[in-house]
Amino acid sequence: MLPDPLHPAVVHFPIALAILTPLLAVLAFGAIRAGLVPARAWAVVVLAQVLLAGSAWLALETGEDQEEKVEKVVAERYVDTHHEAAERFLAIVAVAALVSASGLLAGRRGAIGRAATLAAGVVVISAGIWVGHTGGALVYEHGAAAAYVKKPATPIDGTSRIPDDDD
Repeated sequence: MLPDPLHPAVVHFPIALAILTPLLAVLAFGAIRAGLVPARAWAVVVLAQVLLAGSAWLALETGEDQEEKVEKVVAERYVDTHHEAAERFLAIVAVAALVSASGLLAGRRGAIGRAATLAAGVVVISAGIWVGHTGGALVYEHGAAAAYVKKPATPIDGTSRIPDDDD
């Protein structure tokens, strides 16, 4: 059974991969340069980049599915800021995936492609942090989760609290 809403369950994959994939690229780059592994080992980095792009696309799609419901409790401008950050993130990781594929080329061109992938990784991490920040702001600052709360718990004194397992 899939969680409902699905978006919060899938967004953690591209954020984690946005950090791990550039780190993997650094390790592979160093291992290839040191002659510890052949250049074709770079294919693992390309695969990770493609998985990152696919997970970013899935996160964007599931977020778009939830957009109208969240806009009932959060100002549209905050949702739009996050949506635009997610679209930018997807574009950046797609370009990074293409750049990483150039690292599979032979000789100097492949070495340049691998080095360019490292530079792209900095941009990927930065974009991932920003999209994660804007998503977190939706939930923790602007109350986006309220769109999915069936009945909020409100004690007699009027303060709001999250019910625990004993409630």
